[in-house]
Amino acid sequence: MPMMTRDVLLEMELEEDDEDGDIVLENLEQTIVSGFGSLESQQDFRTPEFEEFNGKPDSLYFNDGQRRIDFVLVYEDESRKETNKKGSNEKQRRKRQAYESNLICDGLQLEATRSLVDDKLVFVKVHAPWEVLCTYAEIMHIKLPLKPNDLKTRSSAFDNFSWFTKVLQVDESIIKPEQEFFTAPFEKNRMNDFYIQDRDTFFNPATRSRIVYFILSRIMYQVRDNVKKFGINKLVSSGIYKAAFPLHDCNFSSPSEDLSCPNERYLLYREWAHPRSIYKKQPLDLIRKYYGEKIGIYFAWLGYYTQMLLLAAIVGVACFLYGYFTQNNCTWSKEVCDPDIGGQIIMCPQCDKECPFWSLNVTCESSKKLCIFDSFGTLVFAVFMGVWVTLFLEFWKRRQAELEYEWDTVELQQEEQARPEYEAQCTHVVINEITQEEERVPFTTWGKCIRVTLCASAVFFWILLIIASVIGIIVYRLSVFVIFSVNLRKISNGTDPIQKYVTPQMATSITASLISFIIIMILNTIYEKVAIMITNFELPRTQTDYENSLTMKMFLFQFVNYYSSCFYIAFFKGKFVGYPGDPVYWLGKYRNEECDPGGCLLELTTQLIIIMGGKAIWNNIQEVLLPWVMNVFGRCHTASGAEKITPRWEQDYHLQPMGKLGLFYEYLEMIIQFGFVTLFVASFPLAPLLALVNNILEIRVDAWKLTTQYRRMVPEKAQDIGAWQPIMQGIAILAVVTNAMIIAFTSDMIPRLVYYWSFSIPPYGDHPNYTMEGYINISLSIFNTADFKSRVKENPYAESKYDTCRYRDFRYPPGHQQEYKHNIYYWHVIAAKLAFIIVMEHIIYSVKFFISYAIPDVSRRTKSKIKREKYLTQKLLHENHLKDMTKNIGVIAEKMIGAVVDNNLRPKSD
Repeated sequence: MPMMTRDVLLEMELEEDDEDGDIVLENLEQTIVSGFGSLESQQDFRTPEFEEFNGKPDSLYFNDGQRRIDFVLVYEDESRKETNKKGSNEKQRRKRQAYESNLICDGLQLEATRSLVDDKLVFVKVHAPWEVLCTYAEIMHIKLPLKPNDLKTRSSAFDNFSWFTKVLQVDESIIKPEQEFFTAPFEKNRMNDFYIQDRDTFFNPATRSRIVYFILSRIMYQVRDNVKKFGINKLVSSGIYKAAFPLHDCNFSSPSEDLSCPNERYLLYREWAHPRSIYKKQPLDLIRKYYGEKIGIYFAWLGYYTQMLLLAAIVGVACFLYGYFTQNNCTWSKEVCDPDIGGQIIMCPQCDKECPFWSLNVTCESSKKLCIFDSFGTLVFAVFMGVWVTLFLEFWKRRQAELEYEWDTVELQQEEQARPEYEAQCTHVVINEITQEEERVPFTTWGKCIRVTLCASAVFFWILLIIASVIGIIVYRLSVFVIFSVNLRKISNGTDPIQKYVTPQMATSITASLISFIIIMILNTIYEKVAIMITNFELPRTQTDYENSLTMKMFLFQFVNYYSSCFYIAFFKGKFVGYPGDPVYWLGKYRNEECDPGGCLLELTTQLIIIMGGKAIWNNIQEVLLPWVMNVFGRCHTASGAEKITPRWEQDYHLQPMGKLGLFYEYLEMIIQFGFVTLFVASFPLAPLLALVNNILEIRVDAWKLTTQYRRMVPEKAQDIGAWQPIMQGIAILAVVTNAMIIAFTSDMIPRLVYYWSFSIPPYGDHPNYTMEGYINISLSIFNTADFKSRVKENPYAESKYDTCRYRDFRYPPGHQQEYKHNIYYWHVIAAKLAFIIVMEHIIYSVKFFISYAIPDVSRRTKSKIKREKYLTQKLLHENHLKDMTKNIGVIAEKMIGAVVDNNLRPKSD
């Protein structure tokens, strides 16, 4: 069939509709290729060949059984809708006719079939012939096989332990290794150089679908006010089509009856998504072949991250067990729980009007728990995690480079095309600085500046909204603490059991964490839609630019949303409270929160557990339960047609659409988890273990979701994980600072170490041996109750039999020349904290720099393979080119010699 450009088609057959300004095709039948008939005529009856599909639900071909279905478009027939919007329906019909006619003129072949279950639904099957595939493969710079490649031998660091790892590998008799090839960007004039044994299989189904989607995204359907509208995405979003998707190759639960079907979906479900395969490695090559490199690289990264978490989880559990088994040796906790020590220490009221004096030993249970997390093992683990995250990122770069070579994405950047949404807005003509030629852009430099400013302002506004919500949580903490202090005292009535396990601080912390989690989820849901709107308005040029822009906006928002409450507890709570005689007030009304006598570390741990656990549960509900329920409802609506007699395209239509940003949310979920595992790990050594368990399930849940609940995604190319890589590197750098500051300022480790090593220096102590005895007495300052301010004296509990009370700080006692001012021990502790932060940061950063320098991003072996393959590929193409030239020269020489011979043999005239 002769190829026609869309511009020629518009010139020949488009005419303007004066009523609504739409330009549509009037003579649809004139553009239909002979032999296929009109779509309008097809959709009024079922073709006789359709009956064959009743017994072949997994058929992937047109009714003739020869042309493969590369894509399916679904729409609802307006003539059978029960609606009064006839004008609107007619516009939609004409736009769709224009679009389908343009598809046919661009070389695609269409076949329409009505639904067996709902006769209003029409399925338009799309097939790309050989000529179309070749043309667009060259346009898209798709790499295709030249000849079999015997250089690519996948190796593993565990080859020496193959006897042990064999049980973890995918059975190669079930999923056979893919044959490797030398590849090069396809060129039609060099078609003989490529390894074409069978035209039907030269372009695999994923590549065919990718090419067809490229065409569908760029075909025009309307011109209005000199603005071109095109692309299947806009048609689907406007309701002209209900769906557009490539087909799964078979049912996930059973292989296809068609012997030519590779049954890749069934194999993926059996060896990857099924729960019994949870211990096996992922079949990454088959994932890449079926879903494309973009999804393949995500699961490769997630699997590698999970493997590295195993080491972090083992060390974290060891540090936790160390703290657990040594908690009975925690001297300062014993003093808190001792009735003769902690029971005799009376603490000052923690609010002005309702809070009573309280005994220190009511925090006995929390002090025991704190000994588990606030131990020497935590310090070791924080240093280890600073090194671990560097090892993970560096080794992942090497693994990513190997995948680039194995999956032929080393030079992918040359292939990316502009987004159709961007091309549609290119109305301004500018001079390219490099080529000095005219080109079209969507807006001028000034217009771009305005868009960037507006987008940045919108993002900044939402970040301020998050900060406002955090301030609201802080106000809640300050106000509800008083309520819990009064009510818990009334409930317990002085008895021990309730106060022993539920203190006002604990109740405030748990409820505030739960409310914070709910607010986080609500803001996330709203901002996701806002971020997409902002990025669409920004109009990035390529899909990679679009995703990177959206990634930075979403992560910046999520970073503030998820981590702000943790940063508050770790670095602000209890740091600016003053002392009982001169407390600091928030907003001039609420007295600032104080930490427990042992610090805020346990509260930070509680916050992490609630957010990490709640987020994991919520995500699993969204990812598993929601699509499953929606699919069940979809099947209930179509209960009249059993799945066994329903064609493949109709089965897939009733699955859930993944959406272009489906993979984006998977990355975002894991990166937020990565932040929890690294940024605040000093407060919760079990975080890597929880992440490990979650990720093992996450891989299989995502696999189950893709293979059973969602339509097949359009395969896309990807060279790496995109903007997520620099984000992880930024988190890794920040994690060193946050963990050092958590140990220095949130935990009580540094003050205890200063006391431990300074026992013989007054006023810290005078003990013959290194000990922590007496630390509680030193860490709590004395306050004279007669020095309370007037607003505190209104407290009915302020006037009591106690002349003095204690509070958490290092200040001089009443009667001292510098009473209530920070003592020398405070300044020693501050100096020790700052010294610790500087030393820890410099040591870890030095190790990180050395590791980054010592481990190259691309291994020497991979570099050699890339260079070797490139050399052999060029040599092969050059040799083929020389052969063609030699052949042509030989033909020309033969013709010239023949001509000379003929001339010599010709009789000469006198």
